Amino acid sequence: MTTDFDPAIATNPKPVDLRGVPCPLSFVRAKLQIEKIAAGEQLEIWLDGGEPIEQVPNSLVVDGHIVRSVEPRDGYFALIVQKAQPKAQPEA
Repeated sequence: MTTDFDPAIATNPKPVDLRGVPCPLSFVRAKLQIEKIAAGEQLEIWLDGGEPIEQVPNSLVVDGHIVRSVEPRDGYFALIVQKAQPKAQPEA
């Protein structure tokens, strides 16, 4: 994972604070916030240790998003995620 988060291309420069939100609800809420931004944009999400930081990044990658960094902070983790580009539709 890299740390090339660029707040200039984030739709919402305020982090999404999901501390205190248990799994799987933390993943659902993260996914809903990512749906609000354009493909290629980045978003900072704050997560608790334990199950949220263990599960949410992997689940976002499975959904096709790019986890740019996971940074431990004072009692929580800051996750930088880049929204995936839309998948091309197969030609009929």
